[in-house]
Amino acid sequence: MTGLEVAGLVLAAAAGGAINAVAGGGTLVTFPTLLFFGTPAIIANATSTLALVVGTSGSIYGFRDYLAPIKTWILRFLPVSVLGGLIGSVLLTHTSNRTFAKLVPFLILFATVLFLLQGAFRRAVHLGEDQSKVASFRFWGAMLFQFGIAVYGGYFGAGIGILMLAALGFVGLTNIHEMNALKTSLGSLINFVAALWFVFAGLIDWPRAMLMTVGSVVGYYGGAYYSQRISQRHVRQIVTLIGFALSIVTFYQQFIHR
Repeated sequence: MTGLEVAGLVLAAAAGGAINAVAGGGTLVTFPTLLFFGTPAIIANATSTLALVVGTSGSIYGFRDYLAPIKTWILRFLPVSVLGGLIGSVLLTHTSNRTFAKLVPFLILFATVLFLLQGAFRRAVHLGEDQSKVASFRFWGAMLFQFGIAVYGGYFGAGIGILMLAALGFVGLTNIHEMNALKTSLGSLINFVAALWFVFAGLIDWPRAMLMTVGSVVGYYGGAYYSQRISQRHVRQIVTLIGFALSIVTFYQQFIHR
């Protein structure tokens, strides 16, 4: 590898880790960077997943003060996250990215709009309904949505942070720092299962993965650290802006720039 490639991979991984810590979508930085330096698509996807999952340790440490209140939610979402991540990673080894990747822009846009409107939606369903039924519907709906996110995350993973934040808001979580801590924990589980499968399948470019791991640890920790030092309202605004930006970029990549 040239010095330019080494620097490019480390910086891309740091940027991807920071974006994932705040909102999600870091794969849309790391994956194209690997492609740019000549890594085959499926190898690039697997290598990016492994580098980012190791890097989540920095983000989880950065959010350590918010882990205690969300332990129950981690346990609730853990089974569907692990199962979905395994299914998605197995699917990747048997199919191509092309068709599934075309869904990425629509998924990210849908999740961003849902995240933006979740407060109004919660208030709407809260009026004139049996609250036990509403809570049950929201919980099982979020579980099903999380399973779908996990399958997608194991397969490709771009934007799963935005999708998970939308799902967590749907079940009634409102503290964006706790939501980010939970999103990071669940995302790391999904990516960990996928990464194990990719290692088993021999899809990892190890020299590039090791370089990107260094960058992603720094990026994840920095993103988690600094996101807690601005108001929840501003973090929500950043998440929304990142979501819409990722939607525009992925629409351009999939349907305009061919």
